[in-house]
Amino acid sequence: MVERATWKTRLGFIFAAIGSAVGLGNIWRFPFQTAEFGGAAFLFVYLVAVVLIGIPAILAEFVIGRRAQLNAIDAFEKLGHPSWKVVGALGVFTGFWVLSYYSVIGGWVMRYIVGSLSGAYFGDPATYFGTVSTGLPALAAHGLFMLVAVSIVAFGVEEGIERATTVMVPAILVLLVGIAVYAVTLPGASEGYAYFLSPDLGAITDNLASVIPAAVGQALFSLSLGFSVMITYASYVGEDENLGVDGLSIAGFNTGIGVLAGLVAFPLLFAQGVSPDTAGPGAVFVSIPTALAKLPVGGILGLVFFLIVLIAALSSAISLLEVLVSYMVDNYGYARKRLATIAGSVIFLLGVPSALDTAWLGWFDGVAVNLFLPLVVFLVVVFVGWILADEAVAEIREGTRGGESLAVAWLWSVRTIVLLGVGLSLALGVYELYTPESAYILPPGLRPWLLERVPWPLL
Repeated sequence: MVERATWKTRLGFIFAAIGSAVGLGNIWRFPFQTAEFGGAAFLFVYLVAVVLIGIPAILAEFVIGRRAQLNAIDAFEKLGHPSWKVVGALGVFTGFWVLSYYSVIGGWVMRYIVGSLSGAYFGDPATYFGTVSTGLPALAAHGLFMLVAVSIVAFGVEEGIERATTVMVPAILVLLVGIAVYAVTLPGASEGYAYFLSPDLGAITDNLASVIPAAVGQALFSLSLGFSVMITYASYVGEDENLGVDGLSIAGFNTGIGVLAGLVAFPLLFAQGVSPDTAGPGAVFVSIPTALAKLPVGGILGLVFFLIVLIAALSSAISLLEVLVSYMVDNYGYARKRLATIAGSVIFLLGVPSALDTAWLGWFDGVAVNLFLPLVVFLVVVFVGWILADEAVAEIREGTRGGESLAVAWLWSVRTIVLLGVGLSLALGVYELYTPESAYILPPGLRPWLLERVPWPLL
């Protein structure tokens, strides 16, 4: 067992955790989820989910990590509950799963930065996306992105992750604020603000069964919950730090970045008469370039925008990779650089189908957000709320003066509101995957073949 690293500063931990949360979940996934589920109606449910579910849940993961001071799998055994190691393992697997297609999208972003410099996507953004998003070029870009992420993680917690994220997070904020200020000046931008910020409650009630799992799943995804990231990062945290303040800071900053991304995307779209309703990755990779192509400074704006997306993607990718590397470092006597390379190589191979066909990427994302993430968070909440309850309250109180009543209130919110909210989201998400009409749980390459031969859902 090697000596564990720690964060050099408290700010380093907060920036690293924010960097994990402020990733493609906010810049890539949030705009198209918002557009798909009714604009401001989705934003309203998402914000409620962050406050009532996301913040208490992030503290639950913090408790496990700092209490054990160990990786996300072995932490449960050290806390006296070895049978619960499967929860940590499932979280690590989920991060492994997500990073396999996350890296593919990161590769797309690299290509779009080059395209912004050359203006390659301005003529026909949809065709450009088709050439960038699939095939051998996408596979090569996927490999390059993974290589960068592996290189950062290989340098360790202080020299790699902490140093990188303390530069990345402020850069994301500065660049987003700059482009958001420019968006205000565009004629017609007010329609974009209205779409994004004026909720139609009827749109929520009419589509509640779909909006709830989508919003809760987005809250979990954007806060890096269910990947065991926050358990791993908290394992490097000292006992004198206030977990409550840290959790609120991370959740608040992350949510603010998500809203800021919407304040960039939707004014750009509406100002140029581009529909925001393009589902899936097209909301960023087709619709945004279509809007940028009509602006006199479109190339510069495109470069800045996709640079933001790249930085956000890398900040999250290194956190997902660190979860797996942390477990390997704690249990095997190999150098971190070697372990990071091995882990990155396996993740690259898992991402090959997503790089060759976007249908596979959509399947990986749908299974992760509707099944894996809420399942892991649900099990973590059960463990912290009912198995580790007394120790959890004591851990939340560490680094604070008093706070007994707040700690107990947090525990009961975990036991009730969070448990019910995540449980409902999990049930609705599984239903979305398992309905006879979609059979989405089946991989796209096998779905038609299986449905022709076996009655669904009897399979």
